[in-house]
Amino acid sequence: MTEGNFVDYVKMHVTSGKGGAGSAHLRREKFVAKGGPDGGDGGRGGHIIARANPNLWTLLHLKFKRHLKAGHGANGGKQTSTGADGEDVYIEVPLGTVIRDTETQEVLKEITEEGQEYIIAEGGMGGLGNSHFKTATNQTPRYAQPGIDGQEVDVTLELKVLADVGLVGFPNAGKSTLLSVITAAKPKIANYEFTTLKPNLGIVQYRDFQTFVIADIPGIIEGAAEGKGLGYRFLRHIERNSTLLFMIPADAPDITEQYQILLHELEKYNPELLDKDRLIAITKSDMLDAELKAELKAELDKNLPIEYMFISSVAQQGLTVLKDRLWAMLNRPAIEE
Repeated sequence: MTEGNFVDYVKMHVTSGKGGAGSAHLRREKFVAKGGPDGGDGGRGGHIIARANPNLWTLLHLKFKRHLKAGHGANGGKQTSTGADGEDVYIEVPLGTVIRDTETQEVLKEITEEGQEYIIAEGGMGGLGNSHFKTATNQTPRYAQPGIDGQEVDVTLELKVLADVGLVGFPNAGKSTLLSVITAAKPKIANYEFTTLKPNLGIVQYRDFQTFVIADIPGIIEGAAEGKGLGYRFLRHIERNSTLLFMIPADAPDITEQYQILLHELEKYNPELLDKDRLIAITKSDMLDAELKAELKAELDKNLPIEYMFISSVAQQGLTVLKDRLWAMLNRPAIEE
């Protein structure tokens, strides 16, 4: 999927259907004197329903559907006939979609399971027919209830991609190159910063036909909280990753400092991201000879607080070990409290 076709944020105005009015009909037949009330109920208005679709990866199909209306319920009829329900409108969304009230920013629902449905706006109830109001002292009610109006809601749909491992790093750290080497994804790769403008997903083929999913998001820089670079716009895509792979190039001026900057930016966005498993990959390590690598390793062993490893996507170095380590982290048994 090209970058221009990746849409992860859509605002919509949805209106559910109005309920049908109840009928105030009185029974009229040739051989039935004073047949009494037989008005039926009105039909329910149509719902606006979000439905998970595992075949979708983006909200592109909703980009130009900003207003949706469900059908109105039909009015009740004679012989206590209930009116037809209004037609429901389904919004197909990919897994990982968050439905939020645009005005209050309250999260209404997160769609994470195949086949999951959520009613965004309920259709109005149909009115009761006059047959419900007959009593011993009011045998001929000539009134019925009107249908209830539907709901109008402004909602925001946000997509948070579902992946096992999220790649975190500064621009031009080698994230897209790694994704292109260990998966079948074909992200844009170039020798300048902010090559990646949209998130990319790739499926890593592991041993015994097992797989896991990696998400590559655009690079973040110091000051992203203040809107520098691409800001925080895409960090929501790693909120559901269980493991974060920090990627720092071997020729970085200070690897430990870069790691701390990235960690600080994640903490400012969402402190809960620091609770995830973390691993550091020192990229472009094919530029280091044995002596330089030994010196760098001695320095990192002293300063880096978490596990790290040297890799090179171009030279295919350390990638098997990296996949083994990620797989072990993803399948680590939960510690019972």
